[in-house]
Amino acid sequence: MIKYRLVCGQAHEFEGWFQTSHAFDVQSKDGLVSCPICDSRDVRRALMAPNLASPKRQKAAREAMVPMPAKPTPPATSPVASGQKPVPAKPVNEAAALAAYGAVLAELRQIQRKIETECRYVGDDFADEVRKIHYGEAEPENIYGQSTVEEYEELADEGIEVTPMPWLPPEQ
Repeated sequence: MIKYRLVCGQAHEFEGWFQTSHAFDVQSKDGLVSCPICDSRDVRRALMAPNLASPKRQKAAREAMVPMPAKPTPPATSPVASGQKPVPAKPVNEAAALAAYGAVLAELRQIQRKIETECRYVGDDFADEVRKIHYGEAEPENIYGQSTVEEYEELADEGIEVTPMPWLPPEQ
């Protein structure tokens, strides 16, 4: 599976998962790829920079980040006290936020179903099976399974690209 950063004609950015680069081209040409925000079918791949940092360096960078406070700190002087007009806060459209959340979950479920139907499940042997395919010891095929963070880091250090994906529980 390949994850692409996509952009529509309205400049909305989002991600999409495809079996191959050719699969994206075919689906896009057939009008099957659309923007989840505006439903535009005018979608193209966005410029993506390669991720050169190893998972170990990424983890260190995440741990070095300072967490944001839960509430923003109010300014030392309020706009009213300084003679400026107060700017009303933009209201949160809860219905739109819930709809967007539902759309993301639906897309993740769709991707998960596609993986389950088109790939072979290898369970906890994922790292070993990926290595066999990478080093030519097994026929190339699409697989999925579980690996530990350490195994994922070892694969990345070996130059083997895998993409972790959140796995949703079965629908009820």
